[in-house]
Amino acid sequence: MNWIQSLYETYENCQHMIGVIEEDEEGKDQVPLLPICHTTQKAQIEITLDSKGNFRRARVLSKNEARTIIPCTEKSAGRTSGEAAHPLCDKLQYIAKDYKGYLAEKNEWASWLQLNKLVGLDYKKNIENKDSYFNSYQELLSVWLKSNTPAKVRTIYEYVQKGNTIGDLIANRVLFADERGKLYARRPFEKGKNAQTDIFDLLPGSINAKTGKLESWQADAFVRWRVEIGNEIAEVWNDPDVTRSWIDYYSSTKQTKSLCYVTGEESFTADQHPAKIRNDADKAKLIASGKSVDKNGKIKVDDGCGFTFLGRFTYPDQAATVGFETTQKAHFALRWLMNRQGYVKGDLGIVAWATSGAILIQPTDDPIDMLDKDAPTEESKTADTAQDVAIRLKKKIAGYRKEIGERGDVVVMAVDSATPGRLSIVYYRSLKSSEFLERIENWHATCAWRHTYHAIEVQDDKGTSKKLYIPFDGAPAPADIAEAAYANNRNGKFELDDKLKKATVKRLLPCIVDGQPIPRDLVESAVRRASNRIGLEKWQWEKTLSIACALFRKQKEGKEKFEMSLDETRNTRDYLFGRLLAIADVMEERTLSDAEKKRPTNATRYMQQFSQRPFSTWKQIHELLTPYFMRQGDKAFYYKRLIEQVKGLFTSPEEFTRNKPLTGEYLLGYYCQRQKMWEKKEKPASEENDNPISN
Repeated sequence: MNWIQSLYETYENCQHMIGVIEEDEEGKDQVPLLPICHTTQKAQIEITLDSKGNFRRARVLSKNEARTIIPCTEKSAGRTSGEAAHPLCDKLQYIAKDYKGYLAEKNEWASWLQLNKLVGLDYKKNIENKDSYFNSYQELLSVWLKSNTPAKVRTIYEYVQKGNTIGDLIANRVLFADERGKLYARRPFEKGKNAQTDIFDLLPGSINAKTGKLESWQADAFVRWRVEIGNEIAEVWNDPDVTRSWIDYYSSTKQTKSLCYVTGEESFTADQHPAKIRNDADKAKLIASGKSVDKNGKIKVDDGCGFTFLGRFTYPDQAATVGFETTQKAHFALRWLMNRQGYVKGDLGIVAWATSGAILIQPTDDPIDMLDKDAPTEESKTADTAQDVAIRLKKKIAGYRKEIGERGDVVVMAVDSATPGRLSIVYYRSLKSSEFLERIENWHATCAWRHTYHAIEVQDDKGTSKKLYIPFDGAPAPADIAEAAYANNRNGKFELDDKLKKATVKRLLPCIVDGQPIPRDLVESAVRRASNRIGLEKWQWEKTLSIACALFRKQKEGKEKFEMSLDETRNTRDYLFGRLLAIADVMEERTLSDAEKKRPTNATRYMQQFSQRPFSTWKQIHELLTPYFMRQGDKAFYYKRLIEQVKGLFTSPEEFTRNKPLTGEYLLGYYCQRQKMWEKKEKPASEENDNPISN
């Protein structure tokens, strides 16, 4: 089952979700599953008309209610610049017949630029020829009206014909003009702290520092419509009659039929294919070429974008053809899935979905993300929380199995772009649900370790916000693995190049979904960084350490079995050296804490050197422990005895005295020994050992 067929089937299975705008956890509108021949835009202005096409009122929309589903053509849906009107809702430059009259005259243009400190603006592009924008909008709307069109659409047409759109908006203080009636490029007044949102908050007239181009200002606002009919106010963008009318009309304008390679049926072919796959501003396309037709209805030899077929084909449809409805449904399904449940960071987008439409666990999530509302809270018992997360995760996966079934189809897909206009599929797998969930569960079992870097915001008794760190047992997310392996410490924050992070996440995807071995260089990089404790903040190092342990454990899957708790019988050289380092670290850290001193321990300072020359470095660290043994008094016998017990587990004196560099296994021994010592309360020496061994 190929990607476009899978997405087409998903769209057909999710018809009940078409046009439904859901909210995320922050209350923001998500991208809906769009009806064909439609797209979404962020509107800034809402105009209300009466049934006779008279202006009633207008308002500025908040950002949370701005998302609007609008009718579009194939050309307008993919417009980046140039003239391509939407048929109903659009920017003021398209719908306002009086747009040109409210802009500065040509002889005022230079002084206006100087006054507002704007550069790089072309008068001809921004003011001249704006009549053609309105004419294209008017023509498209009038042709639509000749079909079976709801009265609401005619009402809007009658209003825009009056040519006073911007004048009405200025009169209602939605837009602002000077005493000559010219629109301001900047807010002309001071705004109070409690003032309502105005158009300048949404379109501040910012200048791109690199290009010097004006990116947005109040005359660039996007408008949507409401129509009052009796006591009812119809939201035109949500009206099913308007939606159906536009789909029927636009579909009827298609003329060329050919074989759709997805459905295997004769259907109208697509001229262009949708964009906006990863976000609202995404202009990259998975399929860049459709069938281009010139003014005489003849098929062009190229795709209209300067792309040639290099002698392989004469016409685009000799390569492949996709039906108009098929490509729209497939791309709209991918956009909806990517926004609803996918991982989108920069140019990279990854999503796993069931073709039935059921929400699915994602390979890019960590256990806390997967549990969502079932995640631990402040009331959770910290000691039990880590294992509890792992148990809840297993139950969650079992729930997915029950909901989707053992034989349901699951698809995992990743897209990326090297240029702003082209999008490529960098990973694609089609599996049965049982196989997919089994691999996800295996990843979280075999790459699991105890982590403490997840935090939730809680309020203390005084109402002050603080972070509560939640321990959990499970596999780290790919993005966190990338940070642990490659990120730099910048002012207490992880900083990682986007390209490197993206490349690392892509490399990990086959390890999670296909069960491939984890890259060796990735593990070694994480181990090296965990060894360089002095170069990281405490929380950064703790995160890097636990992730490095998880990766090393995963790397040794099938060869050796490592537990997340201390194995006191394990006698491998690297594991034992890690335990020795932990004992020295904890003992010194406790002594410094008792003396209320904050500084790195000697074990911390020598950790990187210790990983390369363990025996000689251990001698240095042990000699530096002498004053700390003295400060500990009777408690020192406990640490001395523990050190001797660990040294006694080496299989031979040669194993202990060798200076061969340590593998990542030493971090496991270090972590487990340290964890047990911090969890255990110190006891008097008489209770620990009646015959303590001095050293």
